[in-house]
Amino acid sequence: MKRIRQDTEYTPATDRHDGFVHVRGANENNLQDVEVRIPRDAIVAFTGVSGSGKSSLAFGTIFAEAQRRFLESVAPYARRLIAQGHTPQVEFIWGLPPAVALQQRRATASSRSTVGTLTTLSNSVRMLFSRAGDYPAGAERLDSDSFSPNTAVGACPQCHGLGIAHSVSAETLVPDPSLSIREGAIAAWPGAWQGKNLRDITTHLGYDVDVPFRELPASARDWILFTQEQPVVEVVPERDRIAKPYQGRFWSAKRYVLHTVAESKSETMRAKALAFMSSGPCPDCAGTGFRPEALAVTVASLDIAAFNATALGALAGVLRPLAEPRDPESDDLAADVAASIAADLLERIEVLVNLGLGYLSLDRGTPTLSPGEMQRLRIATQLRSGLFGVIYVLDEPSAGLHPADAAPLLDVLEALKAGGNSVFVVEHNMEVVSRADWIVDVGPGAGAGGGKVLYSGPVSGLAQIEESLTREFLQPRAQAAVARTRREPAHWLEIEGVHLHNLVGLDARFPLGVLSAVTGVSGSGKSSLVSQALADAPGLAQDAVAGSDAAASNGQGQQIETGRARIGAVHGSERIDRVVTMDQKPIGRTPRSNLATYTGLFDAVRKTFAETELAKARGYGPGRFSFNVAGGRCDTCLGEGYLEVELLFLPGSYGPCPECHGSRYNQETLEVTYRGLNIAEILALGVDEAYDFLAPIPAAARSLATLREVGLGYLRLGQPATELSGGEAQRIKLATELQRARRGHTLYLLDEPTTGLHPADVRLLLEQLHRLVEAGNTVIVVEHHMDVVAAADWIIDLGPAGGDAGGRIVATGTPEQLAAHPDSRTAPYLAARLGLRTS
Repeated sequence: MKRIRQDTEYTPATDRHDGFVHVRGANENNLQDVEVRIPRDAIVAFTGVSGSGKSSLAFGTIFAEAQRRFLESVAPYARRLIAQGHTPQVEFIWGLPPAVALQQRRATASSRSTVGTLTTLSNSVRMLFSRAGDYPAGAERLDSDSFSPNTAVGACPQCHGLGIAHSVSAETLVPDPSLSIREGAIAAWPGAWQGKNLRDITTHLGYDVDVPFRELPASARDWILFTQEQPVVEVVPERDRIAKPYQGRFWSAKRYVLHTVAESKSETMRAKALAFMSSGPCPDCAGTGFRPEALAVTVASLDIAAFNATALGALAGVLRPLAEPRDPESDDLAADVAASIAADLLERIEVLVNLGLGYLSLDRGTPTLSPGEMQRLRIATQLRSGLFGVIYVLDEPSAGLHPADAAPLLDVLEALKAGGNSVFVVEHNMEVVSRADWIVDVGPGAGAGGGKVLYSGPVSGLAQIEESLTREFLQPRAQAAVARTRREPAHWLEIEGVHLHNLVGLDARFPLGVLSAVTGVSGSGKSSLVSQALADAPGLAQDAVAGSDAAASNGQGQQIETGRARIGAVHGSERIDRVVTMDQKPIGRTPRSNLATYTGLFDAVRKTFAETELAKARGYGPGRFSFNVAGGRCDTCLGEGYLEVELLFLPGSYGPCPECHGSRYNQETLEVTYRGLNIAEILALGVDEAYDFLAPIPAAARSLATLREVGLGYLRLGQPATELSGGEAQRIKLATELQRARRGHTLYLLDEPTTGLHPADVRLLLEQLHRLVEAGNTVIVVEHHMDVVAAADWIIDLGPAGGDAGGRIVATGTPEQLAAHPDSRTAPYLAARLGLRTS
């Protein structure tokens, strides 16, 4: 039997209640027959380089098996309604309690999901306003649903609770009133025959379609554009002797646009119609989404909209006086109810504030939150659940956290443990790892080079494992990442008068031709400044090629991102030829998008297959080797590689396609090979394997080389985009950019590129960022990782706190200069990383 290094010799337990979870024969993904024991009632850190298999062990094996066992106790019919995971490849697991997974994932694109609804705090807030709010004299008491914009009784009838009204105006419907109707003045009307039809009807109704639109009487213009009437007239087509008279119905421009948006099944038609609508705060509810009667009720002089818009840190201050214990002799029932609800709210909000989320408000939409913020909100909610004896499996809970906020996170993890639970953390933050009770280190490398448990025991024991890449980073370090001369900027990019979120009239200067880091605590305004304001600054040519998918929409034609920045002026933009924003949004939204298709290397591979002798003999072109196109793909699964099997009274399951056995191609296509492998087998290769195999194909080799350079050698070429983390997606975009031909001076904007990266992989990333700068470009990163901050040429530190207490530049300068700044919350952590003494 295979053994692993443990703190004590492991023997199969005869007593399955010895305080450990025993795993034997785990082969999920790249795990290699792993056998390990992990203590319960402890904080356990799972470490290893990206792709080593730590998530496969923690989530894919331990949590998946706990979930499978729980679902076995659920009635088969009810089980069909529950989203289920897969059955892990493991021989057996002993001593496994129920488990709860808190993974990093982005919120679904719903404008109705907020911080309040996610944490269920909104339920208590609505009850507070309903039972203990101050009502206008004579007003009828409202039930709690009246204080929700997501219910029929609470939502503003005009905007349906969204706070945003979509309307049309003469300016949007007629962009050029100097044109006549015949010349197309009413741009919102359809083109082709239907547009001619409406012009003919308008003529028969007595309106002149040949004079400039602005010269028509005001009453005529208003009727044509906005009337709800739909008169039907007999139309004799002009200049057409063949067409017969017909009965034509008139549609005003407004009515046509609204009808198209509401009823059209064509996304193209809806998009065209939406272009003639303007969106803004609903005039009936002033953008709040609430009915007037709900807004008339106040708590602590705040109406429900203002209460929800207050940052959680400030809201705690509002609730504190209300939550004070009441006089036992008092007969003020409303005050007692208010105190009880306020005390509960205060206790739950203080947990969020301690987790560094005090800058958020209850009405903040969840689609605008980072995965790290989402996970911390879920952690705080779990503290109130009162569960006992479960395993919490967390995916990088420190993601997006400034080092100053790490201590409160550890306190929350300790609280979960103190509640009688086990906390299993997949983590790269060595500060969090060093505070764990136990460490499971997986590696030594990634992909096929990983999948082994190198060590399982107390954290201090990892120092003896020479094979571990993690052990070095648990030791005190200084100046390892900064042993080079700082670059001196020759020119600057200046942006003045930025107004966005908590940035109010901010002026900022960014040096060109160097690597800059923008730092600050969570919510200080870093992403608002870099990923939104700077990315949208006028005069900077945004390049969408290396960016992400289009922003999600809330279904009303408006992007969920919280608006564009207002900017006073930009200086120095003439020195920048293009701007590339690399965020952590997916590189594709379906499994049909993958690493090979996004980087473009699959095009070169398909072209190479089309040039083989057999492909030429059969007349196969490059399209034959795409699983997205009919002809070469399997007709049974349509190139998916799997089929869903519906089972009566049991949950549906997925299985390999019986025709192609998961290869996604038909047999004729698979008969064509390159160096002994068919196209499906090529897609199954890892990047490291493919690098050697596809070396004779220059275009593919370039892509594979850059993917390896950013630490993604463990990914499969055909790995679906839906299986990639945000950090992996961002590095794929970086690799795609690195392989391109240079085109002038480029400004690269990256938002926390180290998310999901082991410290060893951060070194690789830094090499590539410096490579971009050395090629004559500018790189600006929003970052919390002190290795990256210490390696930067220039730092802009925002703060001093989050939310309304942030949004200001606290300090700027080289890392050495900023480390000595007395007002910067980043300074002490940067000084420690640089090995500098602080007073």
